Amino acid sequence: MRRSSVIVAASVAVAVTVLAGCTAPESQKTKVEIGASPNQDVLALPDGSIDAAIKKLPDVVRSAMERSGVPGIAVSVVHGDETVFAEGYGVRKKGEDAEVDADTVFQIASLSKPVGATVVATQVSQGVVDWTSPVAQSLPGFALADPWITEHATIGDFYAHRTGLPFAAGDLLEDIGYDRTYVLDHLALQPLAPFRASYAYANFGITVGAEAVATAAGTDWATLSEEQLYDPLGMEATSSRYEDFLAQDNRASLHAMVGEGEFEPRFERDPDAQSPAGGVSSSVNDLAQWMRLVLAGGTYAGAELIAEAALLPALSPQNVSAPPHALDQRAGQYGYGFGVGMQPSGRVTLSHSGAFILGAATNVQMLPSADLGIVVLTNGAPIGVPEAIAAEFVDLVQFGYSTRDWLGDYGQAMAGYHQPAGDLTGETPPANPAPAQPLSAYAGTYANDYYGAAVVSEEDGMLTLAVGPDGGSTAQLDPWDGDTFAFIPLGENAPAGSLSSAVFTIAGGAATSMTLDFFNAEPGLLGTWTRVP
Repeated sequence: MRRSSVIVAASVAVAVTVLAGCTAPESQKTKVEIGASPNQDVLALPDGSIDAAIKKLPDVVRSAMERSGVPGIAVSVVHGDETVFAEGYGVRKKGEDAEVDADTVFQIASLSKPVGATVVATQVSQGVVDWTSPVAQSLPGFALADPWITEHATIGDFYAHRTGLPFAAGDLLEDIGYDRTYVLDHLALQPLAPFRASYAYANFGITVGAEAVATAAGTDWATLSEEQLYDPLGMEATSSRYEDFLAQDNRASLHAMVGEGEFEPRFERDPDAQSPAGGVSSSVNDLAQWMRLVLAGGTYAGAELIAEAALLPALSPQNVSAPPHALDQRAGQYGYGFGVGMQPSGRVTLSHSGAFILGAATNVQMLPSADLGIVVLTNGAPIGVPEAIAAEFVDLVQFGYSTRDWLGDYGQAMAGYHQPAGDLTGETPPANPAPAQPLSAYAGTYANDYYGAAVVSEEDGMLTLAVGPDGGSTAQLDPWDGDTFAFIPLGENAPAGSLSSAVFTIAGGAATSMTLDFFNAEPGLLGTWTRVP
């Protein structure tokens, strides 16, 4: 399973729907309004359920913290165009005393996608672009593998993950240090699935759509987001630039999972390359203002910021993200940057999660029919904590009780994202390995159109691999069996324990090519480098 800095978000947006099965008490009668279409019927909320759910929310959060060990959590709730709850719990950084509050700034990872889609909606509302505008109109130099798709793929296609780009396309390029320009320029080497007939969650696909919008608006994405959304909503602590996050005194550190219930602040994560998809930093107080805008259909504080007709497509199903595998299973659906689902109560849910495996997890859930939204930000690696808190709160609102052990179920759903990667993971080295060639036979420079140059160096009887811009990402190659070596991949997509092979092809006593399994998992099998004479 290939991971990504924000890949968890796609799966969780689906899981919010898939895990939401329950049976409501008979006492909860169907709400039917005079003149309403029957397909708009929803279960009535129990009397006082929203106030009761808010009252129980601190206990829900504390229970999740105690069970999970996540160091810090912040939560806000919006109802009736007001922030009715905003609190912080725990600490910003483990081992330090500074506490989380409602103004603590977190990296929100893929929660950036629906926030960014709202930025796009401002430009659709102003007539700068439309969701159906081809990106080629704004990005004439951009290309996908198919020229026809390149010409016809729209901003909406990229925001709905239906261009045919494969899952996580470009993420490994970012992992080894390449910037946004390099990544977008090399997406043309990725093979494509059927156009508008497939779904594959791709951070850099969203980024392509956002770049087209910003270019059409005559500015950069971070500035556009600030001017068109953050400033009008008074989101003073929110930014799409990593340097602005670092400048915040009241900010939460990332905490990687180092054992069950154990989190440590070991890493930092600069997501600027994919900022529209995962680079926003914000607080729950700020995000409450964004939820107010969305729930009001583009109106904020009585003034229309976005025409509802421009926002509604983003909040509507545009692609099937998870087809059902049984007759009684609901499908997962995706809008333009928003997960769009259906609760057992019949209520539409707008949701999204975000995660950095290096130490952040976030979730938002909104019920437009109840004029209600909750956002949960945490500074711990994704194990289902924000999703569980939000899901239990939504349960309490709709039914007056929690329908299941959400934390346990989400924990199981996300366990795979922490599993080590690479073909040698868990393998035992051969007892009698074949001898390798002299190390000088492998040393040299290798070329790859997608990943760029790789340099294998011999020093002090060891081989070192260097990839990425200026060879900035390095790993040691250890003998495994003959011309196969082992290395520990680094980066967001390589959880602790990952181990991959480096297999050299030998001709005439010297290596002619090198295949790195960890980099060869893309659909196009792009992980083979050819030695430069």
